[in-house]
Amino acid sequence: MHTGIFYSGRNVGFAGVPQAGKPKKSGYLSKRLLLTVEHATITACTGFRVFVPSPLQGRESMIELSGKTINGPVIRLHPADNVVIARTDVAIGTPVPSEDFVSRSQVAAGYKIAARRIRQGEAVRKYNNVIGFAATEIAPGTLVHGHNLEFREFDRDYAYCADYRPVDLLPAEQRASFDGIVRANGEVATRNYIGVLSTVNCSATVVHKIAAWFTPERLADYPNVDGVVAFSHSIGCGMEMSGEPMALLRRTTAGYARHPNLAAALIVGLGCERNQLQGILDQEGLERNARLHTFTMQETGGTRKTIEAGIEAVKALLPEANRIKRTRVDASQLKVGLQCGGSDGFSSITANPALGAAVDLLVQHGGTAILSETPEIYGVEHTLTRRAASRAVGEKLIERVRWWKDVYSVGRDVQINGQVSPGNQVGGLANIFEKSLGSSMKGGTGPLMAVYRYAEPVSERGLVFMDTPGFDPVSATGQIAGGANLIAFTTGRGSMFGAKPAPSLKLATNTPMYRRLTEDMDLNCGEILDGTASIESTGRAIFDAMLKAASGERTKSELLGLGDHEFVPWQIGIMS
Repeated sequence: MHTGIFYSGRNVGFAGVPQAGKPKKSGYLSKRLLLTVEHATITACTGFRVFVPSPLQGRESMIELSGKTINGPVIRLHPADNVVIARTDVAIGTPVPSEDFVSRSQVAAGYKIAARRIRQGEAVRKYNNVIGFAATEIAPGTLVHGHNLEFREFDRDYAYCADYRPVDLLPAEQRASFDGIVRANGEVATRNYIGVLSTVNCSATVVHKIAAWFTPERLADYPNVDGVVAFSHSIGCGMEMSGEPMALLRRTTAGYARHPNLAAALIVGLGCERNQLQGILDQEGLERNARLHTFTMQETGGTRKTIEAGIEAVKALLPEANRIKRTRVDASQLKVGLQCGGSDGFSSITANPALGAAVDLLVQHGGTAILSETPEIYGVEHTLTRRAASRAVGEKLIERVRWWKDVYSVGRDVQINGQVSPGNQVGGLANIFEKSLGSSMKGGTGPLMAVYRYAEPVSERGLVFMDTPGFDPVSATGQIAGGANLIAFTTGRGSMFGAKPAPSLKLATNTPMYRRLTEDMDLNCGEILDGTASIESTGRAIFDAMLKAASGERTKSELLGLGDHEFVPWQIGIMS
């Protein structure tokens, strides 16, 4: 029996697979009851609650991508699915011979259509994973969406490490390479900025004024410097003096200050804020040196004098920053933050699995991919725990998921409790289970090597997970603070995003959107849907685009100047 452990309030539960035909049960274990878990035995103590999943579970492990077939106006994702996806707009009365139904609804491209009669209360399956339950009986050919698809919880078999397979790493001499910037400490940069960071919102204007002084004309003599960029935020005071909210903000600030994509950094504080500048240095082990300068406005003489002092400090840093040279390094030096925003019904069919294919290549070449957005793996987290490198890694992921579900989001109208954004809904996604199904695909098919809290330094290679919200600027900020030197961002509706100091690649899920927003999109994964490319070929194209961007080739968001205002640390505490 596969068994998964999860947390519900103070109780620790075990999710197992019952014998066929046996009803779902729940109860309390007697002292020292033993549960067998694949290759392990767990001793459970008094007060632990047992959660036995319904017979609809136990069938999912990896999300199977190879069963897709395109037949006329619809796409079948898995033989066991009871819905198909509209490839194009489907009018009422359209016959679909491959599925033996006639459309009863006007269905927009990307939405779901019942492929057979679905009984009320029956699980609706996409990629053979549960995305909800029929709120009423649904006839074949009928649109399936939020109006007739009920969101409710269901048990999941975590089966820790059951599908773990180590990666066959390529030898160093066979790995892909890119032109990177090797810093003195051995870390590799993909860009070369000077950063100006604020400790508190009170110094936000000052850091932006310092950075804004360095126009392209004033930087013309320093062609190897990509720019001077400000990183300000809206917090730093009126918050808890201790605990995770303050620790998280300081972790994020320090992650940027020491990021290899910054040749040097200034940190500017007001002086009386709760997030004291010295507190950041002490907590994070930062030291003032030739690469890190600090200013306190109340000691420097106020707004004007601090701006002037900051400008002079950056001027002095520019000659050394400009001396860098790019050298050939292998792809193991890439740390790619994985993002999706403005997702649609095609995200799980084109861009996300294609990015997953690129991640599999990256990991095989020794690189690191950071999957994040914890609410957007909810409902499919068991597909990650099964691939965990150790039980501890899997349990850490579930601890984070349960914190979101049982502590942080209780009673709140947020997506982990079911409802996704209006844009997601218009794009064909009914709820968070369906959205998560696509979101998780960005991580590819390899083992999950580690789980990190927000903005923690990422040291493990391979596929890792960082706990972040689903809001893209906040999530990417945590990834970059953790060391990501490149962002790969899929979008179906058309998100406009940049994330200095890391370049961002934008991957479109469908051709119509790509053509509308070609200035913002780097690559069209809609060709998979058009039949002119495969997931594998597109994954290779994404991997090649990563290497080019890491070598200095400008992405579309960089050409548009995006990324100056997307530094958004996660605000998890209360204000007073």
